[in-house]
Amino acid sequence: MAEKKPSNGKSKSTKKTTGKSSTKTNVNRVVKAAKKIDTSKSFKENKDAFTDVVVATATSASRAQNKKQRKFFVVLTVILVVVLIAVAVYGYFNGWFNTVIYGESGYVNGNVNSETYDVAVINQQELSIHFLDLGNKYVGDSVYIKAGDTDILIDAGSRQSSAETITKYINQYVTDNKLEYVIATHAHQDHIAGFVGTNKAKGIFEAFKVDTIIDFALTNQNTTTDGGKNTLYGNYLEKRNAAVNSGATRYSAADCFNNANGAKDTYQLSDTVELEILYNFYYENKSSDENNYSVCVMVNQKVDESNTNHYFFSGDLEKEGEEKMVEYYEREDTPTLPNCTLYKAGHHGSKTSSSPALLAKLKPEYVCICTCAGTSEYTSANDNQFPTQQFVDNIAPYTDKVYVTTQVDFYCDKGWSSKGTVKAMNGNIVFGCTNGNITMYFTNNDLKLKDTDWFKDKRICPAAWKEEQ
Repeated sequence: MAEKKPSNGKSKSTKKTTGKSSTKTNVNRVVKAAKKIDTSKSFKENKDAFTDVVVATATSASRAQNKKQRKFFVVLTVILVVVLIAVAVYGYFNGWFNTVIYGESGYVNGNVNSETYDVAVINQQELSIHFLDLGNKYVGDSVYIKAGDTDILIDAGSRQSSAETITKYINQYVTDNKLEYVIATHAHQDHIAGFVGTNKAKGIFEAFKVDTIIDFALTNQNTTTDGGKNTLYGNYLEKRNAAVNSGATRYSAADCFNNANGAKDTYQLSDTVELEILYNFYYENKSSDENNYSVCVMVNQKVDESNTNHYFFSGDLEKEGEEKMVEYYEREDTPTLPNCTLYKAGHHGSKTSSSPALLAKLKPEYVCICTCAGTSEYTSANDNQFPTQQFVDNIAPYTDKVYVTTQVDFYCDKGWSSKGTVKAMNGNIVFGCTNGNITMYFTNNDLKLKDTDWFKDKRICPAAWKEEQ
């Protein structure tokens, strides 16, 4: 018996089969394009994949219209809009659009070539000291110093992924892919993680050739976990030792201060700049606090025949270590600690460092803090969040020229909320000095800490700073 056909001459079964096949082809086309989107990558890196999705959808829609599959076209369009909205929401909270909204640094107000910051101009400085905004929600230290043709890096926090941020930044200044000196102050994650790096981002010891490594003499850290896996410190040792095997020379801070094992307490960086390794009681004495093992250094810059600028760096050295340092330099057989033009705030501006005893000796003119202002990474108590109220009160009698790299918002006790943001306060801060003339550069703005909205909301302005206003 012959099959009954409809008036259009096609069998019902043939029409149904053809429709399914066409719809499936159109959907597969879009799905195949969508699979190219990698949620672990940035919006910029996914740009081609998004373009392919749009093209695939347009092609499918066009063919659907040509075959009068209007119902399918409407459904496909609705699905695509919903998917793109979902992807956009996901991408927004994972920072995909930060580079589009905020620039290449990928977080709020980050522009490494703003009008107040020009790499070519900074490169002309006799000495430049760079306090790096690491662009994430974690507190960490990383300070790059350029003295003539000599490149120095002090610490590489805050996480292993920060290696990419640090490398990208200092590559603007390092012309020979070499760091003459690398200093790791102590074995905490927020100071050494970037030396290790990740599978995607080479650690500092791999990204650059290193001539001399100076690091902590003692630590309380273990090299492996109970399960036998390397700890971060264990990985740091592997990367550091690999650099030594590739030609770097490694000294402990104790070696340097004692002029032992081929090390020196002072290294000439340029005609006018030297690096001095300072005394720390805890180079050779155990402490229950890892911070106290910090390598402490002074950069001395000869301005003229009778004047020298001093720039002080003490890692996370705590109050007890600072006080022992002051006692040492008050001895009759040692030179006193000099007044300092620049002070990198101890321990990110905590209440347990930048002690009155130390500040009374240093009397700093400028202070730079590597921290995320307002972070509750370590505490939910407002007064104790970096930079702390105690730090502000201690530093205020000496200067109001206090600058901070980064700040955070919406950091809650159980971690980041969906609205959590990290943004520049001053951003990358560069202190430059040539022939005694000081110039400061900022990738975000030049506001002093006391003039920021964060400070006005979170801190009590000390009397000394009110007098300056």
